[in-house]
Amino acid sequence: MAGKFGLDPHRLDDVALERELRYLYATREETFFHGHAPGAPESHRAHAPVRAGVRPRFRERTKADALRTRKGSRSQAGQSTGR
Repeated sequence: MAGKFGLDPHRLDDVALERELRYLYATREETFFHGHAPGAPESHRAHAPVRAGVRPRFRERTKADALRTRKGSRSQAGQSTGR
């Protein structure tokens, strides 16, 4: 277990970790719109270890798309990328 609630991402294999992350995001909207408001921060904290466990394992898959960065989007638009 990771803290009071949630999963320890280090105890999951890659397939299980990705499944948990997909489930987390699939249910996030439902929780946001229909969940108990005081429970939302606790839910967010409980899922944090799973989210944090994904980046180190899937570095290539979680690398930022160039267009999602300030420098990349400015370059694409023909704007200066310097400060």
